[in-house]
Amino acid sequence: MASRDEFAAVAPLLEEYGQVEAALAAPDVHRDRARARRLGRRFAELGRVVAAHRRLAAAEGDLVAARELAAEDPSFAEEVPALEAEVTAAHDALVQILVPRDPDDASDVILEVKAGEGGEESALFAADLARMYQRYAESMGWTVTELSSTPTELGGSKDVTLAIRSRGNPAPEEGVWAHLKYEGGVHRVQRIPVTESQGRIHTSAVGVFVMPEVEDDEEVRIDPGDLRIDVYRSSGPGGQSVNTTDSAVRITHLPTGIVVSMQNEKSQLQNKDAALRVLASRLAAEARARREAEASAQRLSQVRTVDRSERIRTYNYPENRVADHRTGFKAHNLDQVLDGALGPVIASAVEADEAARLARASQR
Repeated sequence: MASRDEFAAVAPLLEEYGQVEAALAAPDVHRDRARARRLGRRFAELGRVVAAHRRLAAAEGDLVAARELAAEDPSFAEEVPALEAEVTAAHDALVQILVPRDPDDASDVILEVKAGEGGEESALFAADLARMYQRYAESMGWTVTELSSTPTELGGSKDVTLAIRSRGNPAPEEGVWAHLKYEGGVHRVQRIPVTESQGRIHTSAVGVFVMPEVEDDEEVRIDPGDLRIDVYRSSGPGGQSVNTTDSAVRITHLPTGIVVSMQNEKSQLQNKDAALRVLASRLAAEARARREAEASAQRLSQVRTVDRSERIRTYNYPENRVADHRTGFKAHNLDQVLDGALGPVIASAVEADEAARLARASQR
């Protein structure tokens, strides 16, 4: 049976579910797309709690009825063990849902891939990783928009910035951030570079930064007076000019020193909007990290410096092997992983995270 503590935890969520449902039914709520999307996500999240609570209540009711009937007719006693098992399963499912999740799990993300140590070889692998994330996102039914990229002469990328968004209002465990938040850190590659004439294996590093995208200005407010905005002409590989107008935009956030540059769009206004999106997400990510650090919360480390020694994952081409150094996951299907088959790799991180959350909850 549900304990008093569990009922106390569920009751306010059931009440909030009714409030959010009523808010979504209001005719004016959908005029504010950001608010409607935020409410829709919360409704989907609370819907899981409601469904699990109803399942448990129904199972408990069936079990009570079966026991009462068994007291009068022994033949009904045969149904009791199966109903007891269903109550236990429903109870465990509700407890797991009630374990606190990352509040950003349902959020979309801004993902940045930056070449690090290794020169041109690192830039080539940065382009490979950007393609891997694009293909994985497409396999998940998400949309991918390339906000910026700086190509190199050999087809690599010094940096790539992607906006990855889900469709509709996914449950938290199906959100983009819920899957891709584990990708932040240094990714190390071991392979023979195309520029290597003697066939030696080189080790290079690429940094991946992942941030929940800020949808409105409630979390981050950017004072226009804190910005220095410079415009310049877009350029391609090797500094070649690809635009005859000053459409590229560089925004410097003076209080923090964060610099965001965008040049993919032909319109200066579009590049400015894209740069502000990335800046807002970076500021939110920094604020989030500060809050967690101040609370001594355990958090997954993002890359500090793009150095080969600080790695979360290694991609070994000669052995066709991918290894995640946080979870111990290893597989010899590197070619498939780089083609977007990231599911099992990410699942190992999700499972480790869920086990840690459940362990923390059980200690309270």
